[in-house]
Amino acid sequence: MSAQPVNPNLPPDHVTVFIDGVEMAAPKGSMIIQAADKAGIPIPRFCYHDKLSVAANCRMCLVEVEKMPKPAPACATPVMDGMKVVTRSEKALKSQRNVMEFLLINHPLDCPICDQGGECELQDLSMGYGRSISRFSERKRTVPDEDIGPLVATEMTRCIQCTRCVRFTAEVAGTYELGGMYRGENLQIGTYDGKPLTTELSGNVIDVCPVGALTNKVFQFKARPWELMARESLGYHDALGSNLFLHVRRGEVLRTVPRDNDAVNECWLSDRDRYSHQGLYAADRAVRPMVKEAGEWVETSWEQALARAAGILRDNGADDLGMLVHPSTSNEEGALLARMADALGTGNIDHRIGQLDLSDGAVAAPFEMLVADIEAAQAIVIVGSNIRHELPLVHARIRKAWTRGAKVYVVNPVDFDVTFELAGRQIVAPSRIADALGDASLREALGGVESVAIIVGALAEDGPHASRIRIAARALADATGAKLCRIPQGANALGLARHGVLPTSLDARSMLEQPRSAYVLYGIEPGLDFAATPQALAALNGAQVVAFSHFACESTRAIADVILPIGLLPEIDATLTNLDGREQATVAGGKLPDQARPGWRVLRALASELGIPGFDFVDLAGARASISPRAVQVARCAAPEPVAGGLEVAAAQGIYRVDAVVRRAPGLQAHPLNREPRAYLNPQDAQSLGLETGAVGRFAVAAGTAKLPVEVSSKVAPGTVYVERGHAATAPLGHSRVEAGRA
Repeated sequence: MSAQPVNPNLPPDHVTVFIDGVEMAAPKGSMIIQAADKAGIPIPRFCYHDKLSVAANCRMCLVEVEKMPKPAPACATPVMDGMKVVTRSEKALKSQRNVMEFLLINHPLDCPICDQGGECELQDLSMGYGRSISRFSERKRTVPDEDIGPLVATEMTRCIQCTRCVRFTAEVAGTYELGGMYRGENLQIGTYDGKPLTTELSGNVIDVCPVGALTNKVFQFKARPWELMARESLGYHDALGSNLFLHVRRGEVLRTVPRDNDAVNECWLSDRDRYSHQGLYAADRAVRPMVKEAGEWVETSWEQALARAAGILRDNGADDLGMLVHPSTSNEEGALLARMADALGTGNIDHRIGQLDLSDGAVAAPFEMLVADIEAAQAIVIVGSNIRHELPLVHARIRKAWTRGAKVYVVNPVDFDVTFELAGRQIVAPSRIADALGDASLREALGGVESVAIIVGALAEDGPHASRIRIAARALADATGAKLCRIPQGANALGLARHGVLPTSLDARSMLEQPRSAYVLYGIEPGLDFAATPQALAALNGAQVVAFSHFACESTRAIADVILPIGLLPEIDATLTNLDGREQATVAGGKLPDQARPGWRVLRALASELGIPGFDFVDLAGARASISPRAVQVARCAAPEPVAGGLEVAAAQGIYRVDAVVRRAPGLQAHPLNREPRAYLNPQDAQSLGLETGAVGRFAVAAGTAKLPVEVSSKVAPGTVYVERGHAATAPLGHSRVEAGRA
């Protein structure tokens, strides 16, 4: 290799390398395996993963490098100018075959009964690099298994100690839950303490594992990979819109795996998106049209159910009608609902069902800093968000930024657990978040920093002080040059806002405070999805209700007059708009259950029954051709009336309680992060109320009372009680103030 560059025309940060005779440019400091991958030249590997640090454990990627006496690991050998590499020389192949022989010494070779069979990297590579007969006759070792939770199954005798799972939990998840124990031939991978994995990204260790040591416990032994069809789909439980594949057999979704998209979710998937498909098959799934006759539910035909629904809408049009839409509803369904609302003469339509303070007319807006750019930010401020539970993969991006030197600050009512160190924290009651954002020390810390992101989450957006917090966050962003990133409150809140699913008269809170004579509910579980549940149920109980529903749950049966069963996102063709403003498409994967239909078909049929124009399309392509984004002059309603006295309630959705589907996924409900409903109190408040951890507290609001076990925690701001939403036990509390005491 000459001191002079082989190709002087290359950029100064690149060098010329030759791999298998192919000349290519590669960045300085990159590894041989990276250059080969870019050129499409295959090099076998087990421990190397392009999103993890280099370990050079397995040595499967040994290649021959000119002027080097021994084969070199391609994953750990930096490229040099003029370097000549041969990946399939006699020396390289012999080395690779020898490594394979060593790897198989202790492997159980139980491919016929292994759940990874057919998609196992070791199985695939052993076909090309393995021998038909082993020269070793010694007894194989066995490794005892440990139960690491309801989502990941273990068979650690198969482990080849590549440490991908260890590096994932350390570097990406940030929980350091897996590691190597013992030494030499006794080395084994485990959790040290035998406890379940608690990371919200635990399913990714299945994807990175190159053998059958870590597999999907929910999917285990249900099908072989060659029986499955892959369907492109999206995560719909948060606003990120993670790209994924549904693996389907005969119309049943059996597994979910990530689909690579570096701009959105990279190659990872949150457990919430990975395992929620179990909820599709819950016992209370709405599968046939139903009407209520004399207080009893009766299954009926689509014709009769649509006629009943049309009658309710005819009798209660214009301002007497309210339309409430779940914020994960697709763009196509949302646009058709807005069109129907116009035809019925009502301006009472809204998807912001979980938000209380919309007095500033706030709607979802795209992140001002693309989510992929957050990992390059130099400072990040998290406002009113349990970001690790609200957007698990955005939390992972923030961790990546922190590892690169970013300073992270939080302003929250609870000092939530994160996997990075904080440069500053202000733990204050919800009513003081806006004031904390105006703090001079925070502005000083952000001053002069080139790239700053301010991320505003659900605890800020949903509460009774939201408008003040939004104003304060905007002011902070303007003063420091930061990018404001308000998390859309729903998987498709941004898309629904763009397609006009917004009020020109009464917003969601107002149409429940001022009850209408009839309502349309779309995709909502009324007992758990509203910001103020008691108030919502009171309004709905006194009205006629047409429910387009995925589940015929108890709360829907209690308030509805007609239930029209519709398909969930994994069962329909649709588009969603994520927090970057990126419109993404999904195709139908699972089969619609029984008589359930795609929402757009049901809306078209109902419009036909009502004689509404603009619904004369015959397929989804026709529906899409007829819709386009539209601007709406959003009505500004009064802010919630302030309530004096008592403790402030900070209420955030539990990570596995965010919507009806997740709440019905058994694997997620068994996860350690899915906590039982309880009230978290600051030690000062608990002492003044005579409460301690384990005691049952009584928390009273005007709309009702909740009795909850108490947990005393110094992480909660004084004057605040923190609860997780999505539980029937916490539903009465909303975001109000409560009078607390011992039950």
